[in-house]
Amino acid sequence: MVIDKIKKREGGAQTNKRSSVDIPIGKWVKCDKCKEIIYKELVRENLNICPNCGHYFRIHIGRRIEQILDENTYKRFDLNIDTTNPLNLEDYPKKINSLREKTGLEEAVACGTGKINGEDVVICIMDSAFLMGSMGVVVGEKITYAIEQAVEKKLPLIIFSVSGGARMQEGIFSLMQMAKTTAALTKLDEAGLLYISVLTDPTYGGVTASFASLGDVILAEPHAMIGFAGQRVIEQTIGEKLPEGFQTAEFLLEHGFIDKIVERKDLKNTLYKLIKLHKGGK
Repeated sequence: MVIDKIKKREGGAQTNKRSSVDIPIGKWVKCDKCKEIIYKELVRENLNICPNCGHYFRIHIGRRIEQILDENTYKRFDLNIDTTNPLNLEDYPKKINSLREKTGLEEAVACGTGKINGEDVVICIMDSAFLMGSMGVVVGEKITYAIEQAVEKKLPLIIFSVSGGARMQEGIFSLMQMAKTTAALTKLDEAGLLYISVLTDPTYGGVTASFASLGDVILAEPHAMIGFAGQRVIEQTIGEKLPEGFQTAEFLLEHGFIDKIVERKDLKNTLYKLIKLHKGGK
């Protein structure tokens, strides 16, 4: 196979001496489910879904914006806040700076305004590539600010969640974000505004236990893993064996935790229809 000829190399392209085929590094990706090696461009053209088995790849904030919002309509909220180090951990600031350089993101969430088929929305999108989408002070503040802007501008709110939970590097300050975001959503609800929560793989911990579970409508991508703690931790705590796949989107839909599982290709139109229905449109 051609794939067998791929070798790790430094710098640009490098030719395998046993073959005239030249395959540059960074052009291929391995599917976690079917284990096939797939050309990245094919995955991108297929909405970041494996064309072989249908596995959903986690996607960058910028890619999600491309898929959900109308072209050139996204306007980011520019907040003059930065990640702090409340526990004075030696490696934490270095890790943050390294992730910023690697991902091109300032933090684990991006918030702003945009349009979906012409309808104005406030949108927050989390990214697992930045400390597994963990919720620290900056993440909590950005989401809270976005909620407040939705109230002020009288716009529907959409949050795409992907997270391992609260950020342990910020201790109790990260847990406080659960209460802060929840309180802000109470004001959104009192204003009669729509909040759509979209759960993607994985959504866990303090994010699930706060804003991710409080949507007027809760959507999920297929096969997304959603919960508070992991299955093994729960089983050790309660001393019982849990059902297979009990934290999948499909299981949660069956038991009423979420409202609908939506394929990625249908997400934009589904969000648009929900917004129009909330406004009283057909």
